[in-house]
Amino acid sequence: MHEGYLVGIWRFRNVYVGFVIMSAGRGQGDWRKPGTGGMFVIGWGRVQVAQVVVRALGGLLAWVSGGIPSFPPRALSKIQRFTTASFLTPLTFPSPSNTDYNTTMSVSSGEDTAPANSSPSTPEMRLTVPNPARKTKRRIAVLTSGGDSAGMNAAGKSTNIPWALNIQRTVVAPGCLSVRLFAKALPAAVRRTSSVKAGRALCAVTLTTRPRPLPSGRRRLPRPRSVPSRPPENFHLDSSKSDADGGDEAHGVNYADPTSIADLTASPLRFGYGGLLRDGAGEFDEDEFQGAVNDPNTTGKTLRGKYIVRVGWDDVRGWLGDGGTVIGSSRCPSFRTREGRLKAARNLIRYDIDSLAVCGGDGSLTGADTLRAEWPSLLQELYDNDVITEQQYENHRNDMSMTDLTIGAVTALHRICEAIDSISSTASSHSRAFVIEVMGRHCGWLALMAGVATGADVVFIPENPPPDDDWQSDMCKVLDQHRKVGKRKSIVIVAEGAIDKNLNPIKADYVKDLLTDRLGLDTRVTTLGHTQRGGAPAAMDRILPTLQGVRAVQTLLEATPQTPSYMIGIAENKITQVPLLEAVARTKEVADAIENKDFPLAMSYRDSEFRDMLDAFRVSSSLAESNKVEEDQRLRIGIIHVGAPAGGMNAATRQAVRFCYNRGHTPLAIYNGFDGLLEDNVAELSWLRVDNWTTRGGSELGTNRTLPSADMGQVAAALQRHKIDALLLIGGFEAFHSVLLLEKARKDYPSLHIPMIQIPATISNNVPLTDFSLGSDTSLNALVQASDAIKQSASASRDRVFVVETQGGMSGYIAVLGALAVGAVLVYTPEEGISLQRLLDDVEFLKERYRLDEFGKSEGRLVIKSEKSSSVYTTDVITKIYKEEGSELFDARSASLGHTLQGGVPSPIDRTRAARLSLLAMQFLEKHGQPNAQAYHPRKHAKAEPKTETAAMIAIRGSKIVYAPMDEVLKHTDMQKRRGDNTWWSGVKELVEVLGGRAGVMVHLDKEWTKKVAERLEAREKAKVDKNDNQGNEANA
Repeated sequence: MHEGYLVGIWRFRNVYVGFVIMSAGRGQGDWRKPGTGGMFVIGWGRVQVAQVVVRALGGLLAWVSGGIPSFPPRALSKIQRFTTASFLTPLTFPSPSNTDYNTTMSVSSGEDTAPANSSPSTPEMRLTVPNPARKTKRRIAVLTSGGDSAGMNAAGKSTNIPWALNIQRTVVAPGCLSVRLFAKALPAAVRRTSSVKAGRALCAVTLTTRPRPLPSGRRRLPRPRSVPSRPPENFHLDSSKSDADGGDEAHGVNYADPTSIADLTASPLRFGYGGLLRDGAGEFDEDEFQGAVNDPNTTGKTLRGKYIVRVGWDDVRGWLGDGGTVIGSSRCPSFRTREGRLKAARNLIRYDIDSLAVCGGDGSLTGADTLRAEWPSLLQELYDNDVITEQQYENHRNDMSMTDLTIGAVTALHRICEAIDSISSTASSHSRAFVIEVMGRHCGWLALMAGVATGADVVFIPENPPPDDDWQSDMCKVLDQHRKVGKRKSIVIVAEGAIDKNLNPIKADYVKDLLTDRLGLDTRVTTLGHTQRGGAPAAMDRILPTLQGVRAVQTLLEATPQTPSYMIGIAENKITQVPLLEAVARTKEVADAIENKDFPLAMSYRDSEFRDMLDAFRVSSSLAESNKVEEDQRLRIGIIHVGAPAGGMNAATRQAVRFCYNRGHTPLAIYNGFDGLLEDNVAELSWLRVDNWTTRGGSELGTNRTLPSADMGQVAAALQRHKIDALLLIGGFEAFHSVLLLEKARKDYPSLHIPMIQIPATISNNVPLTDFSLGSDTSLNALVQASDAIKQSASASRDRVFVVETQGGMSGYIAVLGALAVGAVLVYTPEEGISLQRLLDDVEFLKERYRLDEFGKSEGRLVIKSEKSSSVYTTDVITKIYKEEGSELFDARSASLGHTLQGGVPSPIDRTRAARLSLLAMQFLEKHGQPNAQAYHPRKHAKAEPKTETAAMIAIRGSKIVYAPMDEVLKHTDMQKRRGDNTWWSGVKELVEVLGGRAGVMVHLDKEWTKKVAERLEAREKAKVDKNDNQGNEANA
């Protein structure tokens, strides 16, 4: 067999000239060796089939010729310098010495398919080219629909990542990548014949080229079949590869692999519309401004009358921190009709869009599924009515590939908690009651989470209505009990879809009248409304939508005609991929269960976190005596904070205290850590004392880094002296180390034979075996707020780079996740360290990136550095290097955030996470605890072997909460570096550099460097040749 490589194709009008290199059957890569031949071939035809024609002719001529003259070694060395093997397309031909000349050609996509009109004796010439039946080009439309929510811009921006990716190592050539924005979400699809006004919202991305079938005579075409639903598929955030349903193997993207990244400069970086979209300039209706686009008096870029604009990489810069959706969103009544969806399908086909990524809620989910289900019939109707051509029909006859993203809930929870925190102060001042209405027609997640995070008295949600018919009296009884113990405020949270067990709506005004008439409370009603949607996105609504957007586009790129449409969701730190049909069915099932009064079924559709939160709220708000255990089962539980302060410590303590009073146990506060225990600084906490602790940062009990090993004997004696039957430790790595030391000392101190459990709480998130720690989310939000302000200063100061130093010890969690949330271009972590070569490369990247910026436009950039990334290359050193080397293009400054990252008010996520972990931790202690435990340790039992499972850490592992024994945690711990041995977020660092443009720019710089090296080698070889010629001439003379 011969192997041929198509080196390049040159075009002159409609004529194409290709150059083929042949090898005589030595295997792939032997084209570089002496003895290899080559020749030019000529072809002509349409752009779509030109390469096929050229390759076919070139292969045929090369196969027939047989005796092609060989290249001399010098010529091969030149080809080797100027040609990259990854750009070559292999062509395989049969050996002419063993076959006759009756050849046929088949086009293959890599599978063994028999050529047409072939027989066993007929030679086959095979070209490895994309199969026209399988699209290799995708126009991916990112559509924001329904109500806006924070994080939509992050999801839209993150779709830039696959644009820069070299999918399956197929290089994205210059000019092959285009991004366009449609006007106003779903109304944009029907815009051409609709008078509905709106903003802008649909972006299409063209990644590569694909061959098109030639048009032929019109005929009745077979109706496409719909795609069946598939079971859900989950994958972890740290996975770099996953298999997509649909038969063909999915190609996971490895962001650390430079061969997977395309040159950032392969396509234009900007088209001038990004700033207009972000500023909202030119929001005019097309019908009112006909011809405005062609107005000769209009100068510069404008969006007037334009509903499809092209954007590039830099056009979406700065979107990450904006609330709402820059490209606009609206609800489209026309899309709910068959005629509207027919117009939408026509416009999608007109612009050759074959994939949709929908950002929205349950309404958008239903609309996307309806369009997917009707797509075959819509396509057939358009074809029958001569609206689309046969070629368009063939190109889009398979089901429309779709993904759906649900985002923005965390930011909405932030807005709700901020409002209730502000209301609480005035409610307490005037001893008032407030009834607050929040979003949630069929889902009470926001209401429930807000109730737990703010310490509300009563919450009404649609999935779990009050069990009694006389719920009014039950509510008044709870509020009256709270008032009798001394509370000066009353907060009732009502979801907008709240109902009673008979499906009667529970409205805020009705609740207000009840509190006024029955309890005589001065009551006010506050409807938060659209304030819940606004504001800057929270840290997690920047990080998770970015990861969702990446996964959504990868799913669309990997889609085949057999792949179902997916809903991309989130479960803890997992991105979930659920078939759209199943997601829509689940959404409807919740509403149907509520409508049928099957509330246990409706609750079963919610995850375990939702149910745990409901239990936590009931425990923290109830004063009922019926929940208490028997007197002889009641425990004295010590609560101690160890290590550095972190947001959520006080919230966890509050939940623990409320659990104790709900079950009849005695909560004992150990102030100032183990130092306080040694000083007998121990006191009982009251139910009312901890009422406002959910919103307080730091540590109300006081904390330090003292370990019990400072005086283990006195620690054991103090526990026995205060008759502590169980111990709850809240803290970071020091708390983990303390439990480990206490467990090991059990063999010497019988009073340590009590159950003890740690709740991880540290901003560094360096506690082993858990995905999240209390305080880490608060720290990320503090970093986001500070970095947004720093970035604003950097942009205002004209081309300035800020090196922002974060805390985190030997863990790079804050730096990596923070860099992703704020859009940093570089990040340094202790896990990878910093080298001199890395700094040199980063300087070259920054210089080249500023060269690529539009002249006159200022752009501030951030570099995030963890405090212990390097002991040599400190923040000041890096800043000075940047400033000195980039002085002609940019300035450099540094900012150390220090202890500000410990945050002020804990984030809602840390508050709710603290309540859940604390509830489960207290249940663990109650299960393993023994009343009067300190009285059951006579000397004869001093050497009794304690149960190892009674000393544990509660950990978040994916979507589960687990109790991890200390010996198991120790197996996954690096004690020297004070962190775990496996971090789920480690792969995000490469993603940050792809988003920041470093990966694409470095590919560009590598090409420039390779070109320069080749030029130097050629000049050196030419000098040698000239020298040899001169020596020969001198010898002849």
